[in-house]
Amino acid sequence: MAAEALNPLRGITLKVLSVVVFVMMQACIKSAGAGIPAGQITFYRSAFALVPILAYLAFRKELFHAFHTDSLFGHLKRGTFGIMAMAFGFYGLIHLPMADAIAIGYSMPLIAVIFAALILKETVRLYRWSAVAVGMVGVVIISWPKLTLFSSVGAGSEQAMGALAVIIAAVMGGFAMIQVRQLVRTEKTATIVLYFSLTAAVFSLVSIPFGWAPLTGFQSFCLIASGFCGGLGQILLTESYRQADVSTVAPFEYSSIILGIAIAYTLFGDVPTMSTLIGTAITVTAGIFIIYREHQLGLERKAARKASPPGA
Repeated sequence: MAAEALNPLRGITLKVLSVVVFVMMQACIKSAGAGIPAGQITFYRSAFALVPILAYLAFRKELFHAFHTDSLFGHLKRGTFGIMAMAFGFYGLIHLPMADAIAIGYSMPLIAVIFAALILKETVRLYRWSAVAVGMVGVVIISWPKLTLFSSVGAGSEQAMGALAVIIAAVMGGFAMIQVRQLVRTEKTATIVLYFSLTAAVFSLVSIPFGWAPLTGFQSFCLIASGFCGGLGQILLTESYRQADVSTVAPFEYSSIILGIAIAYTLFGDVPTMSTLIGTAITVTAGIFIIYREHQLGLERKAARKASPPGA
């Protein structure tokens, strides 16, 4: 998008709205209650997300072109990592306080930096490595009190498994982010969004033989609503990046912890622990620094291109 066409205030507004809708999605999943398999939750989240996504693409007259792809295998890889990230993340969300699940999930962009260096061979200098290390210390501070409960029984053990599941989800999500960075070189955003929801909905059906739980009317409503919220959140997120630079809107992702704490306290009576608050502050600070550093490097690369003569 041309620079004169950017609208930072609109982009920030859309980003914040996407955060609100995604937190509502998480609240719907948690409200559905424990005992629902992660694969079943993933199916509802993915299948019903297609409704607003298909409507949105049809409205923009992009639906037909969105199905065209030059990298079907790339979408399948992205879908595989994405569905694993969702399944583990939903398991953790059900068994952890909501704020803890959101905060540990903030490790995903930190892990993506590591994978970008190892897999994509991107140059990651000392500043970003330091931010990643500091951010992971924050994740350890949040997670450690839960992980030490593995030897216990009941709720303690469930929280330990939940914390581990969210960490695994962050790793899978990091792989998915790397795959997306490869896909955007040849694929349209609409195509990436559409194929992810399609592959996730189809792949999650594999979990049926392992047992899906019978749902009450309220549970069905919550899971269907989570799908609609997920699809709407993706649309708002996509539109926010149409309106403003990534470095402008990305830091507002961290507003989700404030909203998550408020909703968790109101609906579920969860009060964040001091370790959660301290670890979250450290992780968020590291994440914002990485976003800032990426922005600075982008400006430096742009200046270098302008200074280079044609053909250099």
